Parts: sequence; C-alpha cells; structure tokens
Amino acid sequence: MAGGRPLESVLVAPGVKGKKVLAFKRDGLKKNEAVTGLIHDIVASSSARSAFHVLDLAKVVDLYAGWRRALPGVRPFYAVKCNPDTALLGALAALGAGFDCASRAEIEAVLALGVPPAAIVYANPCKPGAHVAFAAEAGVNVTTYDSEEEVAKVKRCRPSCELLLRIKAPDCGGVKVDLGLKYGANPDEVLPLLRAARRAGLGVAGVSFHVGSGASRAAVYRGAIEAARAAFDAAAGLGMPPMRVLDIGGGFVAGAAFGDAAAVINRALGRYFGDLLPTVEVIGEPGRYFAETAFTLAARVIGKRRRGDVREYWIDDGVYGSLNCILLDSYVPRPRPLAGARPGEETHGRRATPSTRW
Repeated sequence: MAGGRPLESVLVAPGVKGKKVLAFKRDGLKKNEAVTGLIHDIVASSSARSAFHVLDLAKVVDLYAGWRRALPGVRPFYAVKCNPDTALLGALAALGAGFDCASRAEIEAVLALGVPPAAIVYANPCKPGAHVAFAAEAGVNVTTYDSEEEVAKVKRCRPSCELLLRIKAPDCGGVKVDLGLKYGANPDEVLPLLRAARRAGLGVAGVSFHVGSGASRAAVYRGAIEAARAAFDAAAGLGMPPMRVLDIGGGFVAGAAFGDAAAVINRALGRYFGDLLPTVEVIGEPGRYFAETAFTLAARVIGKRRRGDVREYWIDDGVYGSLNCILLDSYVPRPRPLAGARPGEETHGRRATPSTRW
C-alpha cells in the first residue's frame, strides 16, 4: 500500500476498519509480483484452507484518483452488482463515490456502511413495487425507468420518487455484455415515456444510458451523449421542469481504453451539454473499472491427474463462484503458480507443460 491521506481515510472506513489489513512494499516489483509475494506470506503464516481474495486498497485509491483526473466533471457511482465486497464499498465511500444499486439487498448493504441515501441511485428500470417503496422510505428517491408500466408502478408505490429516463445507447458493438437488449427506451419511445411521467405527476430528473459492460469502442459514448441531449430537449419541448442529472452509465475498463473513453466523453459533454453543465450533474456507473484489477484470487489445488503429456489440476473455486466471469464475460484467466520460488527469485530448471485447470 502507498501512503497518503486518501488511503488513511480508507483504512478507517466502515467495511474496512476491523478487517485484517496487511502492508506490503513493492520494492521495484510489478504489482502482480508484489501481491504474489504477499499471498505467499499469507499462506505460510495462516490456516487458510480454501480459496481467498486479496484486495489491494492502494489500487482502489489509485483508480479513483485516475477517474477524477480523466473525468473531473463526472462523479462515479460504483455499480454494486459488479462486486459487493464490503471493504471495496467502504473504501469507495470514503473516497467520495456514490453508488448504483440494482436491488433492495444492495441498497441495504450500502446504507449499512453509513452512506447517505442521496449518494445512491436505484438504477434498475424494472423492480418490485415493494422495493421501490422501501428505497424511497430509506431516502433513496431517484430511480430509472424505461416503460409506462414502470411509471404506473412508481406512481402507485411512491409518487414522490424522481425518475431518470433510461434510453438505449446506439449500437456500436465491441461490448462484452450488451445491456441494450434488456434495458433502455428506443428513440421513438422517448416522447411517450416523458408524457407518461408527466401525466402521472412524476418528476423526471434526468436521463441515463449504459453502452454495455466492458465496452471496447470509445466512440459509442459520443452517440449516447448526443441521444441523451435529444431527450433533454424533448422534455423541454413538452414544458417539463429542466432536467438536472445525466447518468452516462458504465462499461469502463481500467487502462488505456479508459483514457480513450474519457477523452471522447469530455469532448461530447462539451459539445452537447456545454450550455447545461453549470446546472446538470453528470454521474457514471463504473463497475469493473474498480473491481477487476484490485482483486487477486488465490486458489488451492485440491486434485491432480495426468493423461499423457497433459496435466490436469482441480482448484477450490470455479465458474459457480469467483470465476463466473468466464461464462458471463468470456473472461480468460491467466493463472500463475504460487508454489516454488518467490517473485524475483531464480527459476532455473522449470519446464512448462500443457495443462488444464478445472
């Protein structure tokens, strides 16, 4: 972990405080080598008998700082569904993030950490009516919608709740999970949905979209922001109160791709919302941006088999646990063996063989 005030705030945050936190020095090692060395120490000094994760809190701090540098006008609302680990939630809350919650359980988990309700968006366009009422009673008073049925539900369960109109982002391909198949109003549905909210006496606070999880084509954000401005103008044309929230969703991947996406977003915000930004709050819903690179999974080999030249290894985690990303996101794990030499030590005499991890 690195020093600095943000990290000090994280260490005493609810969800982090009271957990076992170990300091380690990188000493010129790459991040994965430093974490591997830490895992060696954990295994050697504890009674760990099953798979576990290591969360690099300093990495979370660095990622948050990177977000603020690249998108200074966009507050991150972490997508809790991506990884609801309480230490990660507490760290992000301490750094100033808001939260995108898609269920009652996620709202309860975030509120339990002392997060103010105003820092939560109930970002699920289709939800149980009882959960709408619970959220509003807890003070979470902003939710998304993309159908007239949802308008009627919110009107019935909590008429004081404000809405964000979820629109479908333009199809640009290059995403790991296309959320546009499930959520988002088509362009020809925007006006009818705005009128439905107005007839029901519900306030529409703004517009949200999601380009898809793990987007690799940054240009999709430009088209989505342009479409969002069209929805803002449509509401103004209907004489509705001025919208004040633009939610640019998620899809962000840490690394060079994030820098490319941020550059496109900043230019698009200036072009399509430059005249409104003083009065419009822009938020985003990063999930994997924070969760993907901050965690390292350590799994134990519990079984072996040899068939010809192929070695097979069974580990104590899998696609029904931490590795469900293989099925959901077509993720390709890159496992590293921990047994044997520590990072930086000589590895002469080792021989690589074809192998399968089950």
